[in-house]
This record gives sequence, C-alpha cells and structure tokens, in this order.
Amino acid sequence: MLKFHRYLKRIMAAMAAAALCSSAYAGFYTDGATLKDGNGNPFVMRGVNVPHAWFSSQTSQSLADISATGANSVRVVLSSGSRWSRTSASDVQAIIDTCKANNLIAVLEVHDTTGYGEQAGAQTLSGAVDYWLDIASVLQGEEDYVIINIGNEPFGNGASASEWINGHANAINRLRSAGLTHTLMVDAPNWGQDWQGLMRANAPAVLSADVDNNVVFSVHMYQVYDTANKVQSYINGFVSDGLPLVVGEFAADHFTEDVAEGAILQTAQNAGVGYLGWSWSGNSSDLTSLDIVENFNPSNLTSWGQTLINGANGIAATSATASVYSGGNSNNGGNNNGGNASCGTQDGNPICCDVNSDPDGDGWGWENNQSCVVTNSSNNSNNNPACGTQDGTPICCDANSDPDGDGWGWENEQSCVAVSTGDNSSSGGSCDWHGSIYPVCQNTSSGWGWESDQSCISQMTCDSQ
Repeated sequence: MLKFHRYLKRIMAAMAAAALCSSAYAGFYTDGATLKDGNGNPFVMRGVNVPHAWFSSQTSQSLADISATGANSVRVVLSSGSRWSRTSASDVQAIIDTCKANNLIAVLEVHDTTGYGEQAGAQTLSGAVDYWLDIASVLQGEEDYVIINIGNEPFGNGASASEWINGHANAINRLRSAGLTHTLMVDAPNWGQDWQGLMRANAPAVLSADVDNNVVFSVHMYQVYDTANKVQSYINGFVSDGLPLVVGEFAADHFTEDVAEGAILQTAQNAGVGYLGWSWSGNSSDLTSLDIVENFNPSNLTSWGQTLINGANGIAATSATASVYSGGNSNNGGNNNGGNASCGTQDGNPICCDVNSDPDGDGWGWENNQSCVVTNSSNNSNNNPACGTQDGTPICCDANSDPDGDGWGWENEQSCVAVSTGDNSSSGGSCDWHGSIYPVCQNTSSGWGWESDQSCISQMTCDSQ
C-alpha cells in the first residue's frame, strides 16, 4: 500500500507539472531510516568512491575490481563541465551498464559543486540540476540501479540553514517535475561534515519538500569525527529520528588529522547505515593515505584499504548484494543490519546479533527475515568470530577458554581454537588495527599476510601502530 501511494503521488506530480509520466520502475525508496530497493528489501550500502572525472580510463576496470571485494555499491565522481571535463551522457550510460554487469548500485554525483561559497569556481546546486536534466534520458528507467547524489559537498562553511534547505528543496522540485523519480542523495554543508549540525537539525524540512518523500542524507566523516562518541552521536541521532543516512565519504585520516574510522565502521554496521569509503585510488600527493589501493592495483591494498575491505565491520564481512541482482534475496553473501551471518553461524544457521531476538527464551530468534540461533545474553555483533578463525574454526577470545590445556575452548556455545595463553581480543590471536580487528598471522613475520583463507596481520606490524 505504501508503494502504491508513492507511485500515485509521482503520477500526480508529473501530471501537475505537465512533465513526463512517472517511471514504471519502482526503484529505490526510503522507509523511515531504511533505504529499500525496488523489491522492497532493505539495502545497506557497502562500497567505495570512484574518481571517474579525473581518471576515466581506469573506471571500467576499477568497477570490476571493486565488485570483487564484495562491495555492493559505488559512488562515482562525475563532472558537469564547470570545473573539469564534462562527463557525457554516453559516459554515464557506460558507467551504469558496467555497474549493472558487476552487481553494483551506482550512486552518481556531480563534484563541481564542492565547497560552493568558499571554493573558487564551485558550481551552484542549480547548475548541477541543469546537468542532471540534460542527461535525464540515460537515467530514466534505471531507478532500480541508480541513486542521484545531487551535488557533492555543495556548501562550504558559510552557508545558513535556509540556504542549505532552500537550495536542496528547489533542486529536488526541479528534478521531480522533470520526471526523475530516483532516490535522491543530499550532502551536508560544511564541506560535507556538518560540524554546525545544520543538516542534522533541518533534514526533515528537506525531506518534506520532496513530493516522493524519497531522500537519503549523506554526511562526510573526516577529522571532525575523531572520536567514537562524535560518530555514534551523529549516526544514532539520525536513526532514532527515523531519517535515512549514509556516510558518503570517510577515511582513516585527513590531511594528517585522525579520523575514528573503526567507530564509523562499527556504528554504521550496528545501526544499519550505509558507508562509502573515499576513495579507490588517485588521490593527490598530500592525501595518498586516502587511497584504498595503490596505483589502481587491487592487489596492493593500503592500510586504509585493509581496514575498509577486510576489517571486522568492513566490506567483505558485511556487504550484501542488492536483491535486484540476487533474485529477491537481499541477504546473500553478507548481511543487512547485522544478520546472515556477520555474527557467525552454528550448524549452518546464522547466529543472532540482536540481544532481543529471543523473546520467548527458546534459543531461536528472527532477524533479517530469517531464523537465527541465540547463543548468549549479550550482543553477538562483536564476537564469533571477532578474534578470527583458524582452518575454518573460530579462535577463542577468552584467555580462560582452555582450562585443560588441550588447545580447545568453548565460547558462544561452540568449540574454538585456543591459539595462545593470553586474551586474544587484544593480543596473540588478533590485533586491534586502528579500531578494526584482524587475526594475527602465524607464519608471516612482518606486514600483512593471507592465512587460513583470510587476511592477517603480523605481530610486528600490529605492535608498530
């Protein structure tokens, strides 16, 4: 019924504007704080940013390489031609087609608006809308696969709340009047970081300005978000207010200043909020630490790339392919908001992450539209196997798991390998690498390795951070 009303509103808006009819495609839409795909399944973005506007020759291969990491989405940098070479409609069509071939949802953004009001030559949101309308023919019909990020960081630090609200309300109205019914992504002011809280306080006003009520908000988390408390306060505030949020950009540091990337990954995972790391490769010499891979080579993950892709709450562990690609099953290969099986499996069944999943005490719960095993009374999102695996068996986290010294323990109602005499949650069996947990390599003396079918970090490298 909800989707029917949304569809009816689209038809009425288009008729009133004497514009194009609403798309026959359902497409992405928001339901409270949840982003849902065209099949009505929750979709949590797990992906990276792709610098197409500056490295267009690398894009096709990059999309394939990003898909291979398990990512389910990409945010692609486009240019309207205001500051960089214009991304043509045919280029955009090729990007969409390549994303679809690689089971990726495409978030398309105009980058020329970055820092308007402070950045010389930055384009207005109105100019970005002109670009979207000019290439509308390649966007219509792709509502199941494309989200339109109207403009990247479209206001610097000097914008007022009314400027941010009215600028986006006008942009949204123009896009809807032209028949574009996609989910629209809106970036925060303050160069995306919203340190003044303008988007946090005024997001409902922008959402209500959309006749389709189909807007997702994007915050860019860099050095403003240098503590877990700041990250949790911002993300959880949006979710508790029933507002859809994505962390559209973030990294492990920014201009040498620290970012609480581990807290971003964990909080986003716990809250069911999407994230898109910045960026695949090609950052300037003063921002090379933001590269996920070196020189567009997927075999050369940077430290940041290891955290984003292979961390405990990273892409490989938490990403689920959109159900528009997976035949209606949104839980294949990963999870949405913590399930199947980010908290592990037991006898082939996913283990519940939510402590409230077992109201009748029978040992079974229900998460992400499926049964799950309730293994203990605490939140499993940080265990099983938070301390890694060895030959497919979880490694014990508790130092007291091996009382008889036989090398085996028992945690979370399953056997686990006791790999050392210490508590593996911080030493011996695993390493807290800038907020993300990795197993410590048994046979690699320095750097990163690959053992027991997973990435691992040497004790030497762990101790050096």
